[in-house]
Amino acid sequence: MRDGRTVPLLLTLLLTAAGCTTGPALEDQGTVTGPPGDSKHLTIGSAGFTESDLLAQMYALLLDRAGYSTKVISVTNREIYEPALESGQIDVVPEYAATFADWLNAKKSGADAAPVGSPDLDITMRALRALATARGLTVLDPGRAVDQNAFAVTAPYAAKHRLRTLSDLGRSGLPVRLAAGDECVQRPYCAPGLKKTYGIDIAAVDPKGVGTTQAKQAVRSGRDQMVLTTTTDATLDDFGLVLLADDKHLQNADYLVPVVNRSRAGSPGVRDALDRLNTALTTADLARMNEQVDSWRRLPEDVARNYLESKKLIPRS
Repeated sequence: MRDGRTVPLLLTLLLTAAGCTTGPALEDQGTVTGPPGDSKHLTIGSAGFTESDLLAQMYALLLDRAGYSTKVISVTNREIYEPALESGQIDVVPEYAATFADWLNAKKSGADAAPVGSPDLDITMRALRALATARGLTVLDPGRAVDQNAFAVTAPYAAKHRLRTLSDLGRSGLPVRLAAGDECVQRPYCAPGLKKTYGIDIAAVDPKGVGTTQAKQAVRSGRDQMVLTTTTDATLDDFGLVLLADDKHLQNADYLVPVVNRSRAGSPGVRDALDRLNTALTTADLARMNEQVDSWRRLPEDVARNYLESKKLIPRS
């Protein structure tokens, strides 16, 4: 039976695993020919933040239902958990398509490699699967839920200036002070992209972080006019904020995808169990679950179980 707790994985063990065995050697990458594995004892990794914890718990519950024995571990650093996934110390992780594609590409070609993720999901998935396959990993199908960067303003500000989309803001000509991470000044999805794609007048970037309480408070108080956050941010209503639609698709296709170690969890049984979530989970669903954990202080496993039961993906306990 599954260990229902999310337990931390010892950093030293993972570092040892990463140093000793990390999937196919570089000279063998692209020639993975062994049959996909079907281990009945699977370890699911979480990146240690609320959304990743929720997804890991849902994966575990679905796999339990399909006859697997699972445990969930928390590893907060992709530089650690990805080699552990290659080595088979972790079997399944929830990932974000465009972000993970770019991360694997940088690992292969260097930090200055051109991004391969894009706003087009099909293009992103082709690039991601090619990079992952060479490392002994299999990327399962994406569902409907996406966690992308997003931009929010106060509801009164949006109403006053008739803003529904980022294009509306660009056409307004309003100078915008943007609360975001300090890297926003250079990142193409942030200040440069807002200017180039939408013609938004970014007067300044206020370095308060991505979706932090301080950033949202700065917008609510009027110090800043817009905040960089995410599409699954569960606290926007608490600050009186609304998202402006990314109608020209500036942001990359960060759809949620399960990534598995092919030699241990690449079987149709694992795929079919996790694919069931794709029929139900939406971006709005994920935002509501994040809220239950972050604002209502409920346990991720309880929230995950209640959601799957409500969608009839697992029987009620």
